[in-house]
Amino acid sequence: MKFFKRYLFEQIQKDLKEKMVFVCGPRQVGKTTLAREIFSKNSSGYLNWDIDEHRERILKHQLPVSEYWIFDEIHKYKGWRNFLKGLCDLHGRNKKILVTGSGRLDFYRFGGDSLQGRYHFLRLHPLSVGELKMKSQKDFQDLIRFGGFPEPFFRGSEAFAKRWSREYRTRLINEDIEDVEKIQDIAKLELMILRLPELVGSPLSLNSLRGDLQVAHKTLARWIEVLERMYGIFRILPFGPAKIRAVKKEKKHYHFDWTLVKDASLRFENLVASHLMKWVHFKQDVSGMDIELRYFRDVEGREIDFVIMEDSKPLQFIECKWSDVEISKSLKYMKNRFKNCQFYQVYFEGTKEYISKEGIIVISALKFLQNLL
Repeated sequence: MKFFKRYLFEQIQKDLKEKMVFVCGPRQVGKTTLAREIFSKNSSGYLNWDIDEHRERILKHQLPVSEYWIFDEIHKYKGWRNFLKGLCDLHGRNKKILVTGSGRLDFYRFGGDSLQGRYHFLRLHPLSVGELKMKSQKDFQDLIRFGGFPEPFFRGSEAFAKRWSREYRTRLINEDIEDVEKIQDIAKLELMILRLPELVGSPLSLNSLRGDLQVAHKTLARWIEVLERMYGIFRILPFGPAKIRAVKKEKKHYHFDWTLVKDASLRFENLVASHLMKWVHFKQDVSGMDIELRYFRDVEGREIDFVIMEDSKPLQFIECKWSDVEISKSLKYMKNRFKNCQFYQVYFEGTKEYISKEGIIVISALKFLQNLL
């Protein structure tokens, strides 16, 4: 497959001139390919902790003679923080060091932040409408069918995409999670992972899930956190000032591999969530913006799929619909209370595009997502 230049390419090159760079994201999202392309003329500096020969060289400090070093999955090494700190302090800016991983390096560093101030942190997400510069509805349909991971998307085969997704889940459990977390009942963990795609789009009730799996609440909460930390899912908090009586406890979850979600409308919602989170993470990582993705739901049952927040204030409310149906009553309700915010109702299929009398923009998802990464 020909290399597709990813959206973080230039940013990584720029950041490497200042500090080490950590690039995290789901497994097989393209981190290693991206890293090797950036260092295409210095590929001898690549070391993968999962490769026995490379691991031995790291442990013995027998590193390649190269201007660049790429350390892949090194967070699986117990002493990785001090190892990188030593390299950084010894070589300074004379070496370009890029660290990639399918676990959250920003999380693992919390055990002892010896690396503070020595690196830039970036998150690589799956392919998206904006990154692929999509113009046609057919291409957008392919993105929904095959997912945003480079290998199945560029292969363009639904059978291959399904096979890839199944193998991906197995590797996530057996290679990533088991390598870094001590989980005794892997069978029930896998059952939970199989169950989660059916629960996309609604606040995730751990009590309900606990009853289905016969697992303690504390254990289940830990498993969800592990899956999030390993970039299997991401979760969003509810938005809710007291004056609108919002639900404040349960988070919604979505999958980086949205092809796991079988229901068409929920898969579409998951795709939009992924696009929005990709944009939010980019703004956080590159610009340092205090921006986040949330959802709205109140005790009267009014819901809006997504809320973009900046500096703890809402900027945009976005509702997803499969077709160009009438505008959501919840959007109208919230527009009356947050008059200065932008409100969107985006749809997958349809032809209507207009601004309502309340100021709500009805637009195709393809056009809406073109303006993101």
